[in-house]
Amino acid sequence: MSGQSDNGGSGGGGFRSHRDTAQVDMPMAPPRRPGAGVAPAAPSVPVPALTGPVPLPADGRSDASPLVRTVERHLDEILAAVPQPDAIELAVLDAQGLLCAEDVVSQRALPAFDQAALDGYAARADDVAAATVAQPVELAVVGESVAGASAPSSIGPGLALKVAAGAMLPSGADVVVPGVWTDQGTVRVAVQAGPPAGSYVRRTGDDVAPGDPAVHVGTPIGPAQISLLAAVGRDRVLVRPRPRVVVLSAGTELVDVSATPSPGQVVDVNSYALAAAARDAGADAYRWGILPGDPRRLTEVLESQLLRSDLLLISGTFASGGFDMVQEALAGLGGMRFRQVAMHPGPAQGFGRLGRDEVPVICVPGEPVAALVAFEVFVRPAIRLMLGKRQLFRRTVQAIAGQPLLSPLGYRQYLHGTVMRHPDGGYVVEPVGEATDALLARMARANCLIVIDEDVTEVAAGGLITVMPLLLGG
Repeated sequence: MSGQSDNGGSGGGGFRSHRDTAQVDMPMAPPRRPGAGVAPAAPSVPVPALTGPVPLPADGRSDASPLVRTVERHLDEILAAVPQPDAIELAVLDAQGLLCAEDVVSQRALPAFDQAALDGYAARADDVAAATVAQPVELAVVGESVAGASAPSSIGPGLALKVAAGAMLPSGADVVVPGVWTDQGTVRVAVQAGPPAGSYVRRTGDDVAPGDPAVHVGTPIGPAQISLLAAVGRDRVLVRPRPRVVVLSAGTELVDVSATPSPGQVVDVNSYALAAAARDAGADAYRWGILPGDPRRLTEVLESQLLRSDLLLISGTFASGGFDMVQEALAGLGGMRFRQVAMHPGPAQGFGRLGRDEVPVICVPGEPVAALVAFEVFVRPAIRLMLGKRQLFRRTVQAIAGQPLLSPLGYRQYLHGTVMRHPDGGYVVEPVGEATDALLARMARANCLIVIDEDVTEVAAGGLITVMPLLLGG
């Protein structure tokens, strides 16, 4: 089996849906029995019939058929078309988790004044250099400085000032003797050890000087960056905003979660699942719900949602080789194309830029498992690109297959699985169900996608395979 983990950038053949390899925390697999080695290769068996893919020509290349395109080509088209939202100014707390869109230059020095780094006594290093426990040095204590507004003070030879952490340092002092190194005297203090000059002192501008950059463009804004922004006097900052993603479901068979389905009807789970996935990817996601069945009302809904979104995400079982009502409505709003993509599950995918602002519209399959797989492969990278993230794709690992795996020739297969750390090092992975299964409960137990490339039809137990851990927020 030839596992694929392309660590390259976006050049060359375009974006890959799985490329980087990194260590991730996983549960530990049970140890192998003593003497047990790698499982033998599974005997060749016919590839089972899978829902969706139509077998490709014998050479297995997706490009051999003009009706089927590779995963990379479809992903490249989407990533090339998604917009870069204009930067906006937000309050610093609202900017948490976003990327800074400006170089924030400090107009202040941090610290703003010479200050004590801990509780102790401000003194001259020359006065305490010879202090030992056996022969302490005594200094006269001329006052006390605490954190907060205070008048500048000074000390001379043989004098000390009691100081608290963060308090203004008196002029003439070049060291703070920790209180634990003294007898804690109030009128006279016995210093039992003398630190070198500059110890436990924070000088003006040691952290940031006026004119220094505090936060750079492209820096993720977390608690530390918010702390620094507040320290340099910024209560607002320019950031890359979260893209607005509107999620809709298409299908006459769909009913809302609060309704009891009649025979032949199914609950609309995709609008909930995809909205949650979009939020996890960093977007501001809005769940509109089930598209109306009336053509005029359908067009009105699509037009209104195009006006409020940066990206429209629609799930549905769209007509193959023809147009259903939703496809016709989308086609009336711009260039929308539906194609077969060489992947399983869910080869039927759609993409276009619609409306006055040419908003990207991504259509994914209506079957819930396939919808979430398509989200991982196509939508999540698009959202992260719109956020300005450098790492568009989930990191992958190479894992040992715990059992034989089969895949249709010419299609990249994505199987939900569970990946664990192997007691001997590395990872071991097993699928949560058969390749033909599309069960929500099994998908909910998975913690990864197993990725089998187009030119691989079977993987023996013990073979290496690419695994994409599905870490929340990862």
